[in-house]
Amino acid sequence: MDQDAPLSVSFIDSISKIQAADWDACACPEAQDGRPNDPFTTWRFLNALEQSASVGGGTGWEPHYAVVSRGDEIIACAPLYGKSHSQGEYIFDYNWAHAYENAGGRYYPKLQIAVPFTPATGRRFLTKPGYETLGISGLIQAAVQLASENQISSLHATFCTEAEALAGEAMGLMRRVTQQYHWLNDGYNDFDDFLAALSSRKRKTIRKERQKAQGFGGEIHVLTGDQIRPEHWDAFWVFYQDTGARKWGTPYLTRAFFDIAHDTMRNDMALVLAQRDGRYVAGALNFIGRETLYGRYWGCVEHHPCLHFEACYYQAIDLAISLGLQRVEAGAQGDHKLARGYLPTETNSLHWIADPGFAKAIARYLAEEKRAIGEEIEILTEYGPFKKETREEQQ
Repeated sequence: MDQDAPLSVSFIDSISKIQAADWDACACPEAQDGRPNDPFTTWRFLNALEQSASVGGGTGWEPHYAVVSRGDEIIACAPLYGKSHSQGEYIFDYNWAHAYENAGGRYYPKLQIAVPFTPATGRRFLTKPGYETLGISGLIQAAVQLASENQISSLHATFCTEAEALAGEAMGLMRRVTQQYHWLNDGYNDFDDFLAALSSRKRKTIRKERQKAQGFGGEIHVLTGDQIRPEHWDAFWVFYQDTGARKWGTPYLTRAFFDIAHDTMRNDMALVLAQRDGRYVAGALNFIGRETLYGRYWGCVEHHPCLHFEACYYQAIDLAISLGLQRVEAGAQGDHKLARGYLPTETNSLHWIADPGFAKAIARYLAEEKRAIGEEIEILTEYGPFKKETREEQQ
């Protein structure tokens, strides 16, 4: 490759217009010797969203993938979307939109660098090894220029890594700090080893919850890879629709997504299903990363006490320990996760606002929010279920 070749940036409206190998060389170069750090920015995951019509026309997520090249070599890319709403993002800016529009502005459309419907931390500015600084700089400058030239109100990069957030902040973007609940593996040998790190009262509570959940009158299955069959997705689709209808009004993912993901990603997934009297009654879906288990979706057609905690949180901890993973990310929100061993953890995003006055107001808000989040994390950690000496070690 010509090191003196100029950089060029293009925006493409379909992931199919870039070779999977070229995209993944930037998104997950570590996967050459195993799993990707996370599966969500891989070509196959983004392609499943697109081919299943979960994103694209009519969804409010219009692909404009950013691609940076030097000569003939692609050195960086980013999952960039035009958004006509703020749904499916989990870094909430509804109040910003209302304030901007009440002042006579037009907040939508906006640009979003994100994995749709996926509040999981990971790289958003995808670069080939050795091109991190150049690639991130090129992607940010190109995205800001695209927004500016098209009179778009704002650009957002959500659930990026802390390193990316700091790099973007140094380039003039605003960093937002929010929080989720993550479970951390402190070298546990099994679930009982994890329980031993908890206070006596919390340990007893979790044991009672697991006993109650596992006594629901059926069996709980954890399925991965070829163990997952089409009938399992039929059952899970019912669960997913129920949860989506209650939480979002309309489920974000289409039925076809699960079929495509099954064909291309079943080794990256772990499906927890509760079965009673030959019928699947509840389930939770996890994605498996290189070091992290990502809890994504839960649903049920029968209510059984504590079954939600068992399927989503305790089975995830069991699986993470058995796979030697370092953490479980259990998705957005949910203060109830704290009592079950999931601790508050900072998450990061980046924001660029075109209007200077509005940008100043947002910057003041973010500074105050960051201070409040820091205090909240400190207080919540103290209220966590771990023994005092364990909390001190984790801090």
